[in-house]
Amino acid sequence: MPRINSSSELKKLREAILASRDQRKPCITLCSGSACQATGSGDVAAGIEAEIEKQGLGGKVEVRKTGCHGFCERGPIIVNHPEESCYFQITPEDVPEIVSQAGNGNKVVDRLLYTDPETDEKITFESEIPFYKHQERLVFGSNGSIDPKSIDDYLAIGGYAALEKALFKMKSEDVLEEVKKSNLRGRGGGGFPTGRKWEESRKAPGDIKYVIVNADEGDPGAYMDRSLLEGNPHAVLEGLMIGAYAIGSKEGYVYVRQEYPLAVENLAIAIEQAEEYGFLGENILGSGFNFRVIVHKGAGAFVCGESSALMTALEGRTGEPRPKYIHTAVKGVWDNPSVLNNVETWANVPLIINKGADWFTRIGTEKSKGTKIFSLVGKITNTGLVEVPMGMTLRDIIYKIGGGIPGGKKFKAVQTGGPSGGCIPEKLLDLQVGFDELTKAGSMMGSGGMIVMDEDTCMVDVARYFIEFLTDESCGKCVPCREGLRQMLKILTNITKGKGTQGDIELLEELSEVAKEACLCALGTSAPNPFLSTVRYFRDEYEAHIKEKRCPALSCKELTAYHIDPAKCQACMICARKCPVDAIDGGKKTIHIIDQEKCTRCGTCFEVCPSRFNAVQKLSGGPVPAPIAEEERTIVRKSKKK
Repeated sequence: MPRINSSSELKKLREAILASRDQRKPCITLCSGSACQATGSGDVAAGIEAEIEKQGLGGKVEVRKTGCHGFCERGPIIVNHPEESCYFQITPEDVPEIVSQAGNGNKVVDRLLYTDPETDEKITFESEIPFYKHQERLVFGSNGSIDPKSIDDYLAIGGYAALEKALFKMKSEDVLEEVKKSNLRGRGGGGFPTGRKWEESRKAPGDIKYVIVNADEGDPGAYMDRSLLEGNPHAVLEGLMIGAYAIGSKEGYVYVRQEYPLAVENLAIAIEQAEEYGFLGENILGSGFNFRVIVHKGAGAFVCGESSALMTALEGRTGEPRPKYIHTAVKGVWDNPSVLNNVETWANVPLIINKGADWFTRIGTEKSKGTKIFSLVGKITNTGLVEVPMGMTLRDIIYKIGGGIPGGKKFKAVQTGGPSGGCIPEKLLDLQVGFDELTKAGSMMGSGGMIVMDEDTCMVDVARYFIEFLTDESCGKCVPCREGLRQMLKILTNITKGKGTQGDIELLEELSEVAKEACLCALGTSAPNPFLSTVRYFRDEYEAHIKEKRCPALSCKELTAYHIDPAKCQACMICARKCPVDAIDGGKKTIHIIDQEKCTRCGTCFEVCPSRFNAVQKLSGGPVPAPIAEEERTIVRKSKKK
């Protein structure tokens, strides 16, 4: 491909790409993101290619391996274009019929369509499936229609038009003003206004300036940035180039997790293609603007998601935060002005430049504009990535898109903002999703993790889990974080084991206050949020653990016992066979009991007991009470005599 040297040449190339494509031709788009690859999309892809050749449909049916479609638990996913009929959980055995029907006028394979759980009706089109119907997929939508390894696919949907507009129709200060006017806030953490950060770097002294993509996504359960880089890396690169033009930078970095091999691979291909076409390098599109991008693979430290720690790692040193008496936008990498935004923030920039700030500000709330991608996981029927307008309520996200709580369980809380976020209770389900709204509720937007919890979740243990994660990930540079989190973890662990004492809650609150005020970076200052939010809304659970030595959710191992109801036991022996420590006494036609001294409270018996019997039960408050245990032994003795 010859290098593009002008705006007119780009226009001709785009027209040529579109002219070469028959929009009416059947095209099988297969999700090939990491989640679908884990469920077998690679085998499905190989099967499709082999079947097209076998059926002689080469040239009649196209195949496109795309990025993540979002509905991850239903993968592998296929969407047939142009009709957009959608199939879920595809296996290689389904491939011959899919290919045959695609070649036969793109007819629908009814048995593979989505079945609405409420109406039992088959839904043909992707846009009508409830999971997708209630979303507004502005940033993430292209993931399901383009091949991330093809720059032509990106150009066909208008890719790099925003860069062209910025370079040839706008001055650099105009670009900056448009981003400021859009009120785009950073999608990776605290929601700092993107335009203000850019302006600070632009005005900072010095000829060398950097723009950086933060793809060090470390939140448990979050994979929004990974999926964007895997599925549409050119959008991120285009946003980065526009930001570089706005502040006067000639060099950018993508700091990406080593654990994201597919994202790294697709990003490397995108950079190579962009250089070949003339979107990266010297004299981009003949505009006189020079820019290059370097990919830096991180070593997996969660703290490197923090701006100064990430920049320290880019310099080749240990990724530890440093005091930000001067913002990194003014004094960042090698003491040069450095703009750091996360993947999703950069991917929003081309949309703003193409469609204008006025269009962008019509979406969202007064102070939170645009859309946000969330990783919807946990005790939720529909797991996956969702993109919604700012201002949608938590209730609508969880029930309209997520399908509610499975198994007839009750909703208890939703944790947002990653390990440093907070837990929001049922009474706040009608809270609008926005930066300030979530912060006011004791949580945060963060990068977009959203973990749903049901009635079986112990909120004390949730706080312990996240504090343990943050204790492990603390770099240890400052005492309030290194020692404060360690002590918080010790106290919370004791509470979940029934060893809590009066005054523990107050001590945890005091440690939290110190961490918030004295820690060096945002990891430490926000680390107490899991405890503070759970004690704010679920204080009764803490008091039950401490005062009554019981776990209301029947979740904490040391505060829960298992017992077999003699009236329900059918002596099927399933629990006895599955018990890993042989703690269940009983045989054929002999009612079973659990030897509480041997029992490790692993819960295996509870899990394997057939639901039609429901004989194994959980008891709160530790060991089975003596009267119940004696009654069980008496019943077993009588059963054995018979």
